[in-house]
Amino acid sequence: MNAYLAEFVGTAILILLGNGVVANVVLTKTKGNNGGWIVITAGWAMAVGLAVYATGRISGAHLNPAVTIALAAGGGFSWSLVPGYIAAQIAGGIAGSTLVWLTYLSHWGLTQDKGGKLACFSTGPAVRATVPNFITEFIGTAMLVFAVMAIGKVDAGSLVAVGKPLASLNASWWSPALVSATVFAIGLSLGGPTGYAINPARDLGPRIAHAILPIAGKGSSDWGYAWIPVLGPIAGGLAGIGLFNLLGFAA
Repeated sequence: MNAYLAEFVGTAILILLGNGVVANVVLTKTKGNNGGWIVITAGWAMAVGLAVYATGRISGAHLNPAVTIALAAGGGFSWSLVPGYIAAQIAGGIAGSTLVWLTYLSHWGLTQDKGGKLACFSTGPAVRATVPNFITEFIGTAMLVFAVMAIGKVDAGSLVAVGKPLASLNASWWSPALVSATVFAIGLSLGGPTGYAINPARDLGPRIAHAILPIAGKGSSDWGYAWIPVLGPIAGGLAGIGLFNLLGFAA
């Protein structure tokens, strides 16, 4: 139960800060309005890092159904825990987005762009094209899972900073920061076509929240696109861990 609660809380933190930065950039009359893509990608990266720091020691900080399924497929996680983890992650996504809505309560009615309001909850493509959009989410999540697996193999004693080995530091201290850097890199490099969901809970949970919350002047929740940021990341996650194991990096 503690692991499920940690996945719920961690995903809620991830979405609160991640979608929070989107709202700050997109919504009318915020202090961060028109801050740009760098602000969004940096905010999401730090959101991931903090969420992993907060919950990693309890649940492993999957915070992402694509990661959970990939780890189970790779033999590193029990399939019996997968449904509970995914349910907690999606519920956390709904909770985190609800907090974003409350934080920016006075700005929804001032914002005329319905698509921009949806972007504060879930992703959407810059160019709507089913196969290319799916491929983008597939590649981005494959890169994420491959990197997470590689980071898990990092030996703290082999890291060097200021010319001195960091053997005295626990690898778990570095791992969340490295995952954060990975998400930052994916956002900067691969996020343009679809907004890099790379996480079904990050997209589906907030999309559900968008559908049920009384958001002033909201439009469609775009359910026709919603399957792509769910199935694309799951397929990509399986490919990422498959490639990692195939190349023998898991040894």
